[in-house]
Amino acid sequence: MNSVEHLFEPQKVILIGSSKIREKVGMTSPQLFESVVCNMKKCFKGKIIVVDLSKKTLSNFEEEKPELGVIMLPPEMSIQQAEKCATAGVKALVLITGGFKNHQRQRLRQMTEDHGIRILGPNTIMGVINTANGLNTTFEKDTMPTKGDIAVISQSGGVGAYLLDWTCSCNIGISKFAFMGDKIDVNDVDLLEYLSKDPRTRVICLYMEGIENGRKFIETARKVVRKKPVLAVKGGVTREAANRALSHTASIAGTDEVFDAGLKKAGVIRTEDLEELLNSAVALSKQPTLKGDDIAIVSNVGGPAILAADAVAKNGLRLATLSEATKRRIETRYPGIDASNPIDIIADARAERYTMVLRHVLEDPNVDGVMVINMLKSTFFEPEDALTIVKAAKEYPKKPIVDVPAGGEDFNLVYKVLEKSNIPLYNLPEKAAKALKALRLYAKIVEKWDKKSEPRAP
Repeated sequence: MNSVEHLFEPQKVILIGSSKIREKVGMTSPQLFESVVCNMKKCFKGKIIVVDLSKKTLSNFEEEKPELGVIMLPPEMSIQQAEKCATAGVKALVLITGGFKNHQRQRLRQMTEDHGIRILGPNTIMGVINTANGLNTTFEKDTMPTKGDIAVISQSGGVGAYLLDWTCSCNIGISKFAFMGDKIDVNDVDLLEYLSKDPRTRVICLYMEGIENGRKFIETARKVVRKKPVLAVKGGVTREAANRALSHTASIAGTDEVFDAGLKKAGVIRTEDLEELLNSAVALSKQPTLKGDDIAIVSNVGGPAILAADAVAKNGLRLATLSEATKRRIETRYPGIDASNPIDIIADARAERYTMVLRHVLEDPNVDGVMVINMLKSTFFEPEDALTIVKAAKEYPKKPIVDVPAGGEDFNLVYKVLEKSNIPLYNLPEKAAKALKALRLYAKIVEKWDKKSEPRAP
């Protein structure tokens, strides 16, 4: 079997479709074909071979020897072209379209056994993205996430598109995207193994509807999680949704209790929804893990700080008890402040006050991590003042910091200042608390396995 690396790291790619064929019901269409070709020509750094079956632009790609083929045709035509690719020595295929019957899927499986070719799909809908080399088989023109270190694997093309749109609109840095579809060959395990060795990937996000080989997945995920965190959202939790998942991506969803137990055994962090998935991934990609449960809250407004305290507790963390020395230093410099946690540093606080208070709080041995709240409305705070949080993070790199410029407009203003920094930003304290929870969960996972791997005392 060829490695799945050919799906992401080809030097040459052949795009096979039609500028005329359109399925009555299905994804095959001139629009899809032309859009994929457009994206690839615009982004991909390697060589592209375009085969338009309607124009008979057949290429002798046996001589070109592309590593990857992308096929955008109805099922039977896709299989015919897949066989040609496999015979010609193409290493991997992305089958964009769906609608394949069981006997057609079996023919594809047989092809992988006979030729060693790897197949992603069918029904991937959007295929793969590699931001490092510009590989982009999606059909959304001019949609390309910024480079980063978060990888996303989605069994559903639609959910993957949702995550893709979110990452693009929020400039969340991405290393790889993979839309798995029906998983007749390449599956979660294959992609996890590849991404575990990918130097450009620091965090892996999964959207899953079912697992074919649970034991193999757990074994693989356990190994991967020792190197980098893995987050997952499960679709098909209810009985009704699980039945729909079976017809959606030919998935066996299984009971949610068994799935949840498997993820815990593997060390995969399960999130409640897609927003929490990306929010947690951003925190894990930018900040150190949270070595303890004790959180300090530094805010320029009182009410949101109280909500933050509630959110911290609800997510299994604690409000740090600041040392008397820390409280004395803060209250001596700023007599109007009560330095009890959560610390309300008053609405007139600017960068200087945030700098001094954060420094004292981060130096406190009783504090494991910090949530900063910096509202603009009803305060004197300016967006540029948030740069002081970046400086604090650099001075104390072992303690995670998350920032909450709460609201909508205020959030956007601060985000423009800090989006390229290593500070995760959230528009609500509750989201920031869940991100801190993810940092704590991964720290516990690593600590547990480090203890297991320690040699026994003689």
